Amino acid sequence: MDRRSFVKGSAGIVGGLALGGVSGAQDQQTVRIGSDIPYKPFEYRTQDGTLTGFDPAIAEAIFVEEMGMQYEFVDTGFDTIIPSLNNGNFRIIMSAMTINEQRDQKVDFSDPYFVAYQTVAILKGSDIQSLEDLKGKTVAVQKGTTGEAAAEELKKQFNGNLTIDSYDQIPGAFQALLRNQAVAVINDNAVNAQYTQEQENIVLLKGEGVAAERGKNAPDYLTLTVEEYGIAFRQDDDQFRKRVNEALNAVIGSGRYEEIYREFFPGNPPASILARARPAPGTTAMNGTATGGETTTGNATDS
Repeated sequence: MDRRSFVKGSAGIVGGLALGGVSGAQDQQTVRIGSDIPYKPFEYRTQDGTLTGFDPAIAEAIFVEEMGMQYEFVDTGFDTIIPSLNNGNFRIIMSAMTINEQRDQKVDFSDPYFVAYQTVAILKGSDIQSLEDLKGKTVAVQKGTTGEAAAEELKKQFNGNLTIDSYDQIPGAFQALLRNQAVAVINDNAVNAQYTQEQENIVLLKGEGVAAERGKNAPDYLTLTVEEYGIAFRQDDDQFRKRVNEALNAVIGSGRYEEIYREFFPGNPPASILARARPAPGTTAMNGTATGGETTTGNATDS
């Protein structure tokens, strides 16, 4: 897949969402969702302030279409988003959040709904041609993300010979790259690829990496990790998590997930996600069972 075609520059299918979500009402039928905005193409606002992106579209399908509930997004810094969830500021997190063991100790996760990679964005024509070229340089990341964790791992590999500048939001990291304050941004592939669409002088560092090593359908850019995103819940909210999981699998099994995916990304949705929830043969009803591939559980760790 061509690295510059990974993400569509779509305004999204959720153009009808108001600034903050479907409804500002805070009652039992309105689900408050913590999310770090902007993080295009997963959650961001259009010029008129409308919230759009892959996560809001999935929220619309789960809560409105499947569960008959309303929802609103609550803009929250990613480095504090789990404590904010556990303090009761909102009921769930939908914010392109990777499922991993560290987070799994603090929250419970839904079944995975997206597969991602950590990647390296660089300036076109720069001296960075391989991962080794980052030694002794400065990279930019977003605080509290798995991109920051991947950079820390890389620093260990370089025996400390790497400077990591962490920013509150990902646009700050890319501004540092464009101003030559950093030679690379380490972050999720879909978001990095979005910047390659919008900035002609930003490209993804090529190479193979972890996805190729694991036999995944690896892209032609370097992958530092293979990860899965999940919806995060407080650990005392198990019944609601189960209901949301059922609705998520219904969205996947009905074909709605694939429609939403194609609004924001080219190519096919991850096979491991689709295989988990298919309609039973000869019916249109969701049976929640896998027809092939790997079935994952609600508390899965990184793939």
